[in-house]
Amino acid sequence: MFNSSEIINIPPYSLSRAKKNDLYLKAISELTKLHYNGCAQYRRILDTIKFDLDNARNLEAFPFLPVRLFKEYDLISVGKSEIIKTMTSSGTTGQSVSKIYLDRETAANQTKALVKIASSFLGTKRLPMLVIDTKSVVKDRNLFSARGAGILGFSMLGYDITYALDDQMNLDMETISSFLEKHNGTSILLFGFTFMIWKHFRMSLDKMKKINIDNGIMIHGGGWKKLYDQSIDNGVFRNAIAEVCGIKKVYNYYGMVEQTGSIFMECEYGHLHASIFSDVIIRDHRNFESLGVGKEGLIQLISILPASYPGHLILSEDLGELLGEDDCPCGRMGKYFRVHGRIQNAEIRGCSDTYASGSK
Repeated sequence: MFNSSEIINIPPYSLSRAKKNDLYLKAISELTKLHYNGCAQYRRILDTIKFDLDNARNLEAFPFLPVRLFKEYDLISVGKSEIIKTMTSSGTTGQSVSKIYLDRETAANQTKALVKIASSFLGTKRLPMLVIDTKSVVKDRNLFSARGAGILGFSMLGYDITYALDDQMNLDMETISSFLEKHNGTSILLFGFTFMIWKHFRMSLDKMKKINIDNGIMIHGGGWKKLYDQSIDNGVFRNAIAEVCGIKKVYNYYGMVEQTGSIFMECEYGHLHASIFSDVIIRDHRNFESLGVGKEGLIQLISILPASYPGHLILSEDLGELLGEDDCPCGRMGKYFRVHGRIQNAEIRGCSDTYASGSK
């Protein structure tokens, strides 16, 4: 049986296309078998579409699950007694949220992968960490939101974890000033949810005296929809952060709670990269055919980490564009891509309809 922990010690951006394809055909094939045998709902889907695993010759041939299925059903591939943690997506008020169920092995591998990926950008030395959020978001260690999961995951890279917002979501300048004074002259890691950094950090600092964190490294992810609606893109975000606090090193990442750990980090050229723990396929939203470089379509996310739930092949509702593979100027191997935002009035059919009919 394929074990994702076997590749933890391989540099995360070191496999060429041919070597990664060989690895992924084996890994995804075995994960598909695992979830077919362990999750009744997943088995119904594959039986209904008459998927023949023995005839799957490439990654594009494996069936994916639309991400919204995780909002509608409890998809679990292990016994409920083995679940140690439940993750939820960051839905707005009134929206249903995804629930992702983790056993000990999956949770451990997701954390290891996240640390491995982020360390390749930040280095292995732990840094004092300022979280642009409130401490209350991580109080329940058994039920995590996407925000809480991100904070806990990236906290493995830091020390002296300090929260920049109070419980009323106001910027705690006294705590921030004390933290910065304590770590004066040291590189500092700042982490947060993109929209929250904009609303509660950048906007607040814009109304008061600017602060100097030019020794800071900021990592942020998620929450772009509201910013896109305000015509705020990645470039505007970077410039605004530099203006209010002097931070020049700002890294965006793309990921989903449905595939925690196998995130896609942004390199110095502004490209999002798939590591050895993940891959992407861009699909035409009309017929779900895979698309080549330079064509916009729905982003399918692939991860070799989920063993406790069938989240290894997920179709997102985000639009993106494949930019290349193994040839980014940054030198990292693997596919790299760009996200263009959420599909308008998303109606992702295919497996959603199949599931509905197959589960009756």
